[in-house]
Amino acid sequence: MEDKLALNGGPKTKISAAYPMYPGGLEIGEEERKEVLEVLDNKYLFRYYGPEGVPSKVAQLEKDFAKKVNSPYALAVTNCTGALITSLIACGIGPGHEVLVPGYTFFASCAAIVAAKAIPVIVEVDETLTMDPIDIEKKITPQTKAMVVVHMRGVPCDMDKIMALAKKHNLRVIEDVAQAAGGTYKGKYLGTFGDCGCFSFQYHKTITAGEGGMIVTADPRLLDRCKGYHDTAACWRPDRFAEQRYEGELFAGTNYRMSELTGAVMLAQLRKLDRLLGSMRENQKRIINQIKDTKGIKVRPVHDVKGDTGICIMFYLDDKSLVQPFTEALSAEGVPAAGVYNSGLPDWHIYAHWSHIIEKKTPTSEGCPWTCPYHKGPEVEYSVDMNPNTLEYLSRVVHLDVPPQMSEEDCDLTAQAIRKVAKALL
Repeated sequence: MEDKLALNGGPKTKISAAYPMYPGGLEIGEEERKEVLEVLDNKYLFRYYGPEGVPSKVAQLEKDFAKKVNSPYALAVTNCTGALITSLIACGIGPGHEVLVPGYTFFASCAAIVAAKAIPVIVEVDETLTMDPIDIEKKITPQTKAMVVVHMRGVPCDMDKIMALAKKHNLRVIEDVAQAAGGTYKGKYLGTFGDCGCFSFQYHKTITAGEGGMIVTADPRLLDRCKGYHDTAACWRPDRFAEQRYEGELFAGTNYRMSELTGAVMLAQLRKLDRLLGSMRENQKRIINQIKDTKGIKVRPVHDVKGDTGICIMFYLDDKSLVQPFTEALSAEGVPAAGVYNSGLPDWHIYAHWSHIIEKKTPTSEGCPWTCPYHKGPEVEYSVDMNPNTLEYLSRVVHLDVPPQMSEEDCDLTAQAIRKVAKALL
């Protein structure tokens, strides 16, 4: 009877409620309250000016974040999309340029390229579900000027191979670390390999203020250009109305400035990052150790297991037709699970559903950036099936979130449920 699936009337494996995947959000408490109340009490709401003698929370956050990831510089912004656009612009990406981006990432990674007036070129992922270095090299053309490298679902890309390709072809590298804050590759923090690293503090992310983002860079000129684009009013300059100090310092930008209230929440959240990562990594390891030898399951390989942030578990089944019955059965056992790719269910994380890009939709009839006269190479074309390896991998994956709030018993019952369903269905 115990082997009978709950879906078929058997006993449910895990009866405790599942935690939602808001790692830092569920930990918001007195620390965040204290930081926010200081902002309100001081009436210092804007990072660049306000009451005299009051230190900026955003400025302190930048210092603390840079120190945390071992980067010389950090710039706080409103969100990760703004961080990506700002970084691309700062790196000189624009009309006529092609930028590589993986086919498995949130749509914003691709949309940011279009916002920078460049043309996205969508690249395959490999079995790690991060950018495939083999396909990267296949898709580099004379018009390729950069890569948006995404450390997807908390794991590092193969940065040795990617950075070697960037050096070989003289490409800028913008790292999208939205889902992997605190992750590493061979001991070095993600976001510090490329020209710029971009982080998200949206509510689903490990640490959060609901919204918010960060850019890190080791290049002081890139920092200046990021500052210039994120604050076209030039509040950041020693003399905001002075002539530019060097060619390329000043240009028209936009407003992606982080507020002091967001900075205050993030100061408290940043202090919790290591604890949250430690809990998720322990939970992930505990579950994987109990399912890794289960017949019919292959846990997603990772380029650097120690660098995985532990936010989720993803494993492959042999046949995509098994994914839906498996996830339904697992969910009935009290363990929420989902497939990743279903052609009939739109998902902004998979290129096949990016109709804006595939159909080259633009807000005006001119069709830029795809019709830009500065683009000298063959026209970049898209189709739903242009990256078949990506769709094949994603169609066979089962995904489970790993909240840091899970207990050891929660982890053990989760593993037990996975083994139970596998035994019945695989």
